Amino acid sequence: MPVHPIPALSDNYIWVYQSPDLNFIVDPGEAQPVLDYIQDQNIRLDAILLTHNHDDHTGGVREILAQIPDLPVYGPQETADFNSVQVAPMDTITLKNHKLAVYLTAGHTSGHISYLIDDKNLFCGDSLFMAGCGRVFTGDYHAEFETLQLFAAMEGGVQVFAGHEYTQTNLAFAQTVNLDDEEFQANVKALSQQVDRRIQAGFPSLPSTIAIELNCNPFMRASSVDTFKALRDLRDNF
Repeated sequence: MPVHPIPALSDNYIWVYQSPDLNFIVDPGEAQPVLDYIQDQNIRLDAILLTHNHDDHTGGVREILAQIPDLPVYGPQETADFNSVQVAPMDTITLKNHKLAVYLTAGHTSGHISYLIDDKNLFCGDSLFMAGCGRVFTGDYHAEFETLQLFAAMEGGVQVFAGHEYTQTNLAFAQTVNLDDEEFQANVKALSQQVDRRIQAGFPSLPSTIAIELNCNPFMRASSVDTFKALRDLRDNF
């Protein structure tokens, strides 16, 4: 798999897309782990991709640029202070023959975007987590609901690279809702066991896939904005 996690801060992942012809990082909340990784791997970075403007996703950008000053930074309007290339929803970026589609995935922030590379790997920041989604800091629950509907329409095999290791808590919450849906609860229990084994072995729970989210994510299964908001309110107080 060409995507690798760099743990950062308390529970963030900085994702590295690493291939023979293209190397980029997504949402560097810290600089030193990135600088250490590229030195250890002896790779040259081609770009930084930003999904939104929270400091735990952008905090390492300036220090990385101080070390690699020619490195292009792609991001939405809300990360304009860091961007050398500003992107917008529905844009398609081509980096060394790799196609990156840009999607508006608002709700967590108003201008949050996600990147889908080569129709296979989704870098979604804090808009989607395994068995969860980001807090709706904007108060725009309709926007976050639409974001989840967008993800639900993607191919089931798309791998989902979220920005945080929240999976065990998300799955614990999922086991408290939709209790009358036996299939959902069985899926959640099975996934919880798999994730626990991975975490205990020292591995990330991620990536997920769109198929996993459709089976185990209560927010992805919400049928309306009102249902989604009720679930999000419960999760916020969990």
